[in-house]
Amino acid sequence: MTRAQTVRDAVVDEVARTGFVAHGLHVRIGDDVAEHHWVPDVRRDVQSVAKGVCVLAVGVAADDGLVDLDEPVSTLLPGWTFGDGAGAITLRHLLSMTSGIDLPWTPTLLTDWPDLAVEFLGRPSRGRVFQYANASTYTAMRVLETRVGDVGRFVQDRLLTPLGIADTEWERCPLGFVAAGGGLWLDTAELARLGRFVRDRGQVGGQQLVAPGWVDALHADWVVAGVNPAYERYALAGWDGPAQLWRLHGAYGQMLLFDEARSAVVSVTADDHAGADAVAAFVAAAIAADA
Repeated sequence: MTRAQTVRDAVVDEVARTGFVAHGLHVRIGDDVAEHHWVPDVRRDVQSVAKGVCVLAVGVAADDGLVDLDEPVSTLLPGWTFGDGAGAITLRHLLSMTSGIDLPWTPTLLTDWPDLAVEFLGRPSRGRVFQYANASTYTAMRVLETRVGDVGRFVQDRLLTPLGIADTEWERCPLGFVAAGGGLWLDTAELARLGRFVRDRGQVGGQQLVAPGWVDALHADWVVAGVNPAYERYALAGWDGPAQLWRLHGAYGQMLLFDEARSAVVSVTADDHAGADAVAAFVAAAIAADA
């Protein structure tokens, strides 16, 4: 039995024991792969995992010389009105949730305002403090749009199609811009392809789609995010933990869990928000136990 199979079987047993509402599981350790599906593997919203895709898209554009992560977005959005301190915000601040702008999530976030990005940047900033907001990633993609055109098409052409992920659906706001912080629909197998791409630091089939440093930025230069276990540190879309892992984590249990030391990535799709943290912790322990 391979290490991937051992970890898969352990997670499947844990799901049965706890009742976690899992949809799909894909385990890759080195070149070994194992998977399990509780329901047919159809596309579903991967929620905040999409934030990682947004960071990679910015990285591709930066590699092309189209954007600078540390340039104030006010220079890229002429004619916009900025709240107190908001004019100094950069793409790095937006992607690391350190804009200091407070705009809470609602289920109707994309339709609550005539223009969500205008509303977001029109609010005052409290400085470089952590403030998690889907509106922050949405606004970052609005900035990127000024340099690459339609972000959904840019991501499809430059990232997803080379990964073998075709015709992806990405939710859009009434103005036609991608939701960015969520709303990207992938199945478990496609999520696993994204996970392998990240594990392999931006390379697929011998082709470097984005410089390795942009992948590293998903889990480097951590900022203090809070005190709750596994939510204490945040980078550009990535969360530190649990244990030796770092992860891209979407609501209801959509997760990419990375163990760099063991060249492992575990992809999970689910419909169980409350149980996801415990499953991530179990995966960390299962990978470590099989080392």
